[in-house]
Amino acid sequence: MELITNRVLGDRYQIESLIGRQTGRRTFLARDLHTQQAVILKLLLFGVDFTWDDLKLFEREAEVLKSLDLPAIPKYLDWFDVDTELGKGFVLVQTYIEAKSLQNWLEAGRTFSEEELIAIAKQLLAILDYLHNRQPAVIHRDIKPSNILLGDRSGNSPGQVYLVDFGSVRTATNGSTITVVGTYGYMPPEQFGGYTTPASDLYALGATIICLATGLHPSELLQKDLQIDFVERVNLSAGMINWLKSMTECRVDLRLQSATQALIALNDSNRDTVLAIDRQPFGSKIKSNITDRVFEISLPPKGFSLGIIPMLGVAVFWNGITSVFVFASLVTFISGGWMMLFFMIPFVWVGAALIWGIIFELFGTHKLRIDGSKISLFSVILGLKCMASTAPRHYLDRVELVPLTYAKDGDGNLVTVPPYLNIWAGNQQFCLDKFNLTQPEREWLIHELTDWLDLGNRIQLHT
Repeated sequence: MELITNRVLGDRYQIESLIGRQTGRRTFLARDLHTQQAVILKLLLFGVDFTWDDLKLFEREAEVLKSLDLPAIPKYLDWFDVDTELGKGFVLVQTYIEAKSLQNWLEAGRTFSEEELIAIAKQLLAILDYLHNRQPAVIHRDIKPSNILLGDRSGNSPGQVYLVDFGSVRTATNGSTITVVGTYGYMPPEQFGGYTTPASDLYALGATIICLATGLHPSELLQKDLQIDFVERVNLSAGMINWLKSMTECRVDLRLQSATQALIALNDSNRDTVLAIDRQPFGSKIKSNITDRVFEISLPPKGFSLGIIPMLGVAVFWNGITSVFVFASLVTFISGGWMMLFFMIPFVWVGAALIWGIIFELFGTHKLRIDGSKISLFSVILGLKCMASTAPRHYLDRVELVPLTYAKDGDGNLVTVPPYLNIWAGNQQFCLDKFNLTQPEREWLIHELTDWLDLGNRIQLHT
């Protein structure tokens, strides 16, 4: 490597030292002779191991960095082709950030308190929120301690956090790629198949925090189902443990879905006392029948309210117009034209659905029943049971509580994500929020359910 040290590339950048080496790639610390500033040079070589996927990722990194403007991310400076002693290739120039990686800090023996872990996680989530809400979204795909820089401690702060090495980055516009990139232990299961979402970066962030908390590479903690088993290795609060579990769920649909949602969860100061409500909230209309053998709750009909008037008006108008058309269709049918009657079926269907909705508002009851053999969630209208979901009782394994959160829509606007309470029986979901629960009712119900079912630590709190 001495052959290239002190060499000036691009008539401007003088190499000072080698700081990273991979097959077909080199990373150098260099000096910009025009500005006298330290910079990072990333060199991609056209060697025997070169593939077009390497060039595609290298070009993508340059294009993404050009579009980003955040102090916690390196800035794109330059791009050019070279012919060096090592061979021909391309060079990407980025700003240099003077800070050690989390991996370096770990190797130096540094440990992190829970407060420091939370502070680091919050800074990383702020970076991911910026990346994921770009148009198109930018997914890093290789978050790990060696790709996160941490400055020196300052007051109560563990140090400024920076996210570097965008060599595996993907954007939403190239989502069809099947290129598998990332680092084992920090990659979520879906990434092994080349499929990634913003939640994939959340998994890697959670795995990184677990590494900082345990001092172990996540691959040393992986179980056969790829779940990270870390609880016995850390001295963290129950709320922090639940948050890390939610971040590193193997199933992407059960994982926290956005940096915004994850940050709100991390900021929730009540995550350790969410089960404190042990009696039914005052004014709740839920009727309960809870014995040693049966757990049954029901929400009585809403009855007539002002909210039903618009629905009633739409139903009267729609069914009035539909009736005229049906009468005309019958006349046509009698005259031998049956096609008109056929086209009226969707209109009649919508009219019937509107009437059904009004009847349910006036007379419908939602019920949850758990006994020794099964769990059932169903509706009852005028004594008739309908819309029932059932599962064997022995499959019931956890209760999930997700409070009100916020996310950004496709236009970047902040929208409300309604809270919900679920019971899971294997892969079958029983959502109790068709009861239109209030938050105190959710917290009371999760207390009653987990106590009656004796689920213990199988409570999953997305707080």
